[in-house]
Amino acid sequence: MRENLIEREEDLARIVRDARTIAVVGMKDGSDPDVPAFVIPKALKARGLRVIPVNPMIQASLGMTAYKDLASVPEAFDLVDVFRRSEKVGELVDEILALPPARRPRVVWMQTGIRNDVAAARLAEAGIQVVQDHCLKVYSERYRELRVPTLPV
Repeated sequence: MRENLIEREEDLARIVRDARTIAVVGMKDGSDPDVPAFVIPKALKARGLRVIPVNPMIQASLGMTAYKDLASVPEAFDLVDVFRRSEKVGELVDEILALPPARRPRVVWMQTGIRNDVAAARLAEAGIQVVQDHCLKVYSERYRELRVPTLPV
């Protein structure tokens, strides 16, 4: 399903505007606060998105419990943000497609430098939209308002 392989700017904007809860696969815990797998989820959270860390190597990140895999996440997520090497994305696709259809994300977003056309085609065939080799933070900054906390009066 070619229409699920997302490249057009207006489709990227729509995905970013519609996203609410993001499972971040490969998210880091902030022990190195400059790595993209920590900086980007932190920026997404600042823009009002619910960020769920998914990484079996950490316990928590940004004050939230980390889960070992997507199947362990106890709540729904509409987008999976991927911080894994391109050659490892096929394993992640297996994990996503093993989820019950009602628990699968609407979108899988592979960060800058991450591309796996075979894996993307499998997701697209399953009805999941796929973005490859784009930075979610860049599009979030472009198309989502920064969340400003309301202060008590």
